[in-house]
Amino acid sequence: MSMEVSKDIQCPFCGQSFEIIMDTSAGNQRFTTDCEVCCRPFEVFVECVSGEILNLEIREN
Repeated sequence: MSMEVSKDIQCPFCGQSFEIIMDTSAGNQRFTTDCEVCCRPFEVFVECVSGEILNLEIREN
């Protein structure tokens, strides 16, 4: 079973959708990423178990 899961997310600023790849073997995660279009940073909160994303939240910084 692959521990990497791809998920489409949407920038909270410009609304552009893009894909991120999560390593679900790391458990719950919180990180900051930049939008691929407007370059503004935002936080991603992920609850996961091996091979599955249970919940994903996007928040403005």
